[in-house]
Amino acid sequence: MRPYLDFLSQLAENNSKEWMDANKKWYLECKAEFLEDVSVVLKGLAEREPVFEAFKPKDCVFRQNRDVRFSENKNPYKTNFAAYFSPKGKKSEGPGYYLHVQPGQSFIGGGIWMPMGETLKKIRKEIDYSGSELKKIENDPKFKKTFGEIQGEKLKTSPRDYDIDHEFIEYLKLKSFTVTIPLKDQSINNGQFITLALECFNTMRPFQDFLTKAVEEVEDGSGIL
Repeated sequence: MRPYLDFLSQLAENNSKEWMDANKKWYLECKAEFLEDVSVVLKGLAEREPVFEAFKPKDCVFRQNRDVRFSENKNPYKTNFAAYFSPKGKKSEGPGYYLHVQPGQSFIGGGIWMPMGETLKKIRKEIDYSGSELKKIENDPKFKKTFGEIQGEKLKTSPRDYDIDHEFIEYLKLKSFTVTIPLKDQSINNGQFITLALECFNTMRPFQDFLTKAVEEVEDGSGIL
């Protein structure tokens, strides 16, 4: 049994520095176990994507403290455990795999969430050129059964420089490019979420490859981007 969900439920009800200080030992035990599970995920990822061999669990796990400077919510701590697995690191704008553990709200995800302007332009440019490839990925039977459609907030109209009648306008209107699948609390408690995460990450890998190709600046033979 994982201790995460009980701890996170209690934290949600007692989100204060005083409570966290009084339960620091419990928090550290839960964090250590989550890091151990993340190390298993990393090992599984590295078998298919060697770039992850260089990562340690702490490189992927987000800190528990919230940045409250610009938020109306002044609760000091996040009420979830989360990890982001990206070849460029957890602070990268590039695509990655995401694991979110929270009572009743756990999920597996991946892609790019709300990229900055220049990155978004690159993705849209790739869709303009190779939208049929993205459509093929989305329509793959296993991908479709697992994730459904590619998700994200959309513009109400076409983005600048793209016609509303563009063949792939629904992709072009996206402001995020993500896929998700919910996790039951039971799968967290019994540890099955690790296997599920690795299976889902493998299924979404072509989607990640498409986004990676879009955002990376690769030099051609002439040395010009």
